[in-house]
Amino acid sequence: MTEPSTRPPLPDHLSVDPRSPHHDAAVCEFDIGIRFNGKERHDVEEYCISEGWIRVPAGKTLDRKGKPLLIKLKGQVEAFYNEEEGSAGA
Repeated sequence: MTEPSTRPPLPDHLSVDPRSPHHDAAVCEFDIGIRFNGKERHDVEEYCISEGWIRVPAGKTLDRKGKPLLIKLKGQVEAFYNEEEGSAGA
């Protein structure tokens, strides 16, 4: 298993879409958690901490290329690495 000290620092702006200029494959290899306005979100496609927004799918709606249609939500954004599932306690 990879130790937490070998994880790259989380960027200010990250996208899970490989076509995006804000995609970082090294960071996306790890399980990243997003806390938005104090609540954990598991459907975040893109985030920006400094500007305070996340992009999430708008239900089951698809754009004309078949990708989920994303909406931008503004608020307080915190990104963190999730711990290994075997060591999570609480």
